[in-house]
Amino acid sequence: MKLEELNKYYNKFKFGEDIFHHLMQKEIKEILLISSIFDAYVLEQDSRLSEQIYGEYKQLNLMIAPRITTISFTDDIDSVLEEKKYDAVIIMMRVGVETPGMLSKKIRNYDVDMPILLLLNKKSYIELIEQKPEILLPFNEVFIWNGDSKLFVAMIKLMEDLLNVENDTIVGDIRIILFIESSIDYYSTFLPLIYSVKMQLTQELFDTEVDVINKRLKMRARPKIMMAHNYEDAITIYNKFKDNILSVISNANLKVDGKFDIHGGIKLMQRIRKENPVMPMMLQSADENNVHEAKKIKAEFLYKYSSSLFHDLKEFIKSNLGFGEFVFRDAMGNEIARARTLYHLEKTLEKIPEESIVYHIKKNQFSAWLMAHSEIGIAKILKDITADEFGSTEEIRQYLLTTIRNVRLQQNRGKVIEFNPTIFTEEDKIIQLANGSLGGKGRGLAFLNALLVTMDLGKEFENVNVKLPKTAIIGTNEFDVFIESNNVVSNKVSKKNDDEINEFFIKGKLTSVLVSKLKILIQNVKVPLAVRSSGLLEDSQSQPFAGIYKTFMLPNNNPDDEVRLKQLCDAIKLVLASPYLESARKYIESINYKIEEEKMAIIIQEVVGSKDVENLFYPHFAGAAQSYNFYPPKDMFHEDGIVALAAGLGKAVVDGERAFRYCPKYPRVNLLEPIGIVENNQRDFYAIDLSLDEGQDVNSEDKFLTKRRIRTSHKEGVFKEITSVWDYERFQFLDGTYIRGPRMLTYRNVIYYNKFPLSDILMRILEIGEIASGVPVEIEFAINLDGDINNNLPTFYLLQIRPLSVNKENINIKLDKVNREEMMLSTSRAMGNGEIKNIRDIVFIDPEKFENTQTLKIAEEIEKLNNYFEKNDREYVLLGPGRWGTSDRFLGVPVRWAQINKAKIIVEASQENFTVEASQGSHFFHNLVAMNVGYFTVSHSSDSDFIDWDWLKSLPVNHNGKYAVHVELEKSINIQIDGKKGIAVISKVSK
Repeated sequence: MKLEELNKYYNKFKFGEDIFHHLMQKEIKEILLISSIFDAYVLEQDSRLSEQIYGEYKQLNLMIAPRITTISFTDDIDSVLEEKKYDAVIIMMRVGVETPGMLSKKIRNYDVDMPILLLLNKKSYIELIEQKPEILLPFNEVFIWNGDSKLFVAMIKLMEDLLNVENDTIVGDIRIILFIESSIDYYSTFLPLIYSVKMQLTQELFDTEVDVINKRLKMRARPKIMMAHNYEDAITIYNKFKDNILSVISNANLKVDGKFDIHGGIKLMQRIRKENPVMPMMLQSADENNVHEAKKIKAEFLYKYSSSLFHDLKEFIKSNLGFGEFVFRDAMGNEIARARTLYHLEKTLEKIPEESIVYHIKKNQFSAWLMAHSEIGIAKILKDITADEFGSTEEIRQYLLTTIRNVRLQQNRGKVIEFNPTIFTEEDKIIQLANGSLGGKGRGLAFLNALLVTMDLGKEFENVNVKLPKTAIIGTNEFDVFIESNNVVSNKVSKKNDDEINEFFIKGKLTSVLVSKLKILIQNVKVPLAVRSSGLLEDSQSQPFAGIYKTFMLPNNNPDDEVRLKQLCDAIKLVLASPYLESARKYIESINYKIEEEKMAIIIQEVVGSKDVENLFYPHFAGAAQSYNFYPPKDMFHEDGIVALAAGLGKAVVDGERAFRYCPKYPRVNLLEPIGIVENNQRDFYAIDLSLDEGQDVNSEDKFLTKRRIRTSHKEGVFKEITSVWDYERFQFLDGTYIRGPRMLTYRNVIYYNKFPLSDILMRILEIGEIASGVPVEIEFAINLDGDINNNLPTFYLLQIRPLSVNKENINIKLDKVNREEMMLSTSRAMGNGEIKNIRDIVFIDPEKFENTQTLKIAEEIEKLNNYFEKNDREYVLLGPGRWGTSDRFLGVPVRWAQINKAKIIVEASQENFTVEASQGSHFFHNLVAMNVGYFTVSHSSDSDFIDWDWLKSLPVNHNGKYAVHVELEKSINIQIDGKKGIAVISKVSK
């Protein structure tokens, strides 16, 4: 995939369907106004025309107002036209020696299709035109100036409608209001009125549209206005565009065969009414008696001299042309219900009487209303349906409901939408429960979801779903309100210990608006929930916060909604408290930020999984995948990526416990020998214990989590699809459901035999994520093999995406040139890149004293030493056996980031009797990458890897604990990391 292709999909999502982009292709941006010097002065100085037009455009939320260039008859029109391209020309009647007709011919020589309008400034000119109608032949339209800038706006918009009507009716099925009026004086006043009403009503329709770009795009679909001045032209326009004519507004006194006929407009409407019995029409007249004629042809009547002219016109357009609310009526026309949005229309359709459906279908009002609301796709579908096409009215109802629902769901796919009570039953969208930023994780999820949905990624893989779990986000505004209303700053919360901080936040109050939405969420969602952090600083490209903040897993199965609501609210409050806890504060300070700069959004997701016979809830397996492998094995490259998998919840992966690792680009290549896979096989899995939800308070992340041994019953049952039988006699794996023997988690059905296209999905998503963000990325995911509730297909769920930090400084190390006598350490498995020359402190765990049963005590010693370095603002090298930062204390030292945050280099050293896989994929590991901390793995079995333990033990000791030793050198050591090769060396003295 290329960046251009991804941009195409993103633009499709950002701007919606391409149809809006193909509308209103021709806009009038540059206007040439030709007038006398006096008229130019009056327009610009007295009338302040440019300012008024700009004000009109801004008030109607239109795009940039056109620029008007004014010249007088003394200017050379040829040179003006040669210097600049204009979109339209307006010529005032009083222009000097050359007549307007002569000027228009000159202009046509430059552009034969240029819209040219004649603007009169005296009523006496109307009489002249009546006597010599040939004057108008070179012009598209003629108007008389009445001093109102709205006339200019109407003139410009009428020309734009004329320029675009052919294309827009074909491409977008855009509707047309046909306006017929013979009097120049009257239509110069009435046309601006129509445009003002239409634009105001259109603006009101889209006030709820948050995205300004989408709002403006949708306004392109507003109805066109076409104007005719006589019976014959009106019939010509009607016949050409009859399928798109939305309404006809005509004066009663209309020219027929070149002469005024006081019943000309009535005759026109009578003819149209025979073809279209339901089209909304309005007859206007200066004769109030024509109201009776209007009734005969079922048209509204508008008295030209009415004191409520504007209001009456607005009500006609609003009520009959689909603007405003949809008013449901019974067979007699009496109002029975209203609908303001597409959602409300759908809900009301479910319960209105059948007679109302028939009433509106006959009048084609569903389509008209939807088109006015720029729901072009659905309006086109419903435009030509009739009651005769269906066996019953109930069939019509179901057809309408299905069509509207499908279009509405399609419109919201991949978007972050505002809360409404039904959204929790719908997929492919993210629901925003409170305004404000979505935070780091939220931004990543929203962006990737938009692309996945727009690209229809799931369709690339047969018989598989690819999607996000149902997700809601609480924007950062709730955090701001919580901090202020609960006096967090004035109470100096950051000075308290962690338990006191959590207690303070639990006692705080969320906004009543949010709580009311959470109540509805609880009533609609009956599966376990994950409540995750999404700080502004979190998961950004410069400082990922993986694992720093809290995540809570809630069973969400208590029969009492109030209990479940309290647990959810408490979990939210504890996540809001996360930035103030000690470890988070230290991390924020270590990257040179202040706690005041952080704001917290909250992600609420349905947990992926299903319930087993032990009342535990978990997915078949979960994992993390990186597009950049910091420790590529031989014959593989960093860019080939790495995946870590674990049965059950993904906590085993992100906490650095036992997990299965492989390269998604080469899924059939084992990274370990078969015996190594057996020895490092996952022993335990994490799940949510549904039996624990008995109204208990939420007071820790692990409150409802349980860690269970993976027994034979699991391997023969729920995990059987991801296991193979271990043939301990031949030292190989055997695959097959019916083969008997001890089973190991190998994922061979998924990875080797592609029964689930995991590797293809991961490579695709990692590719998209890396291209979109511009840096390598890591994703977290979960898999349910049993099938989705909607289509019973196995499903890949994307949980998170975050950037990886990769330093590109050019360091070139050649191991064959390394003098072992000068080196303290050499490794062929190093993470990081660059050169460090300012470190004089080393902390190491004496291998002879190390016991994996005492790692908690070792962590305490390390923390005390780290506090010393933090107080003195010094960095150090940390060495020790096993895995640093693991949550499994038997695999290494279970330190948290805050306990070693001054370590600049961390070394995992294997021993003959203690070999553990590197920590790649864990949250702890991810933060080391983000902080540009060097992370080395030194293998005792490698020919090139070594640590000079004897030299370390010979150094003068600054502190000697039971397990940890701190030595301080007189000179700095020199550390070099070759990120491209994954090689690193540490010299004994600075060069």
